Amino acid sequence: MVNFPPEHLDLTFAALADPTRRRILEDLAGGERRVTDLAKPYAMSLPAVSKHLKVLENAGLISRQREGRVHSLKLEAAPMKQAQQWIEDYRRFWEDRFDRLDDYLKQLQNHEKP
Repeated sequence: MVNFPPEHLDLTFAALADPTRRRILEDLAGGERRVTDLAKPYAMSLPAVSKHLKVLENAGLISRQREGRVHSLKLEAAPMKQAQQWIEDYRRFWEDRFDRLDDYLKQLQNHEKP
């Protein structure tokens, strides 16, 4: 299995746990956006949206570029790819275990038949 630093995965999953942050990432999937444009659809203050953005930045899911007073954000997919790889490794692990259990149960059934 691929080993990623647990603190990176923790930050990624914590950031993705919030529906507002997931919607922000969906918005950024369409391309770079300004902070003020990202904040418009939400019924919350700009400082509240900024807190969500800070969580996403700390997790490495977005990057920020400043030009004067304009802050632009861009989606960074690497942490999500790492999380997906971690999930995929465990999916394969458990599928293998269940396949082995299935084989074992079939063997037991075959031995019980007269």
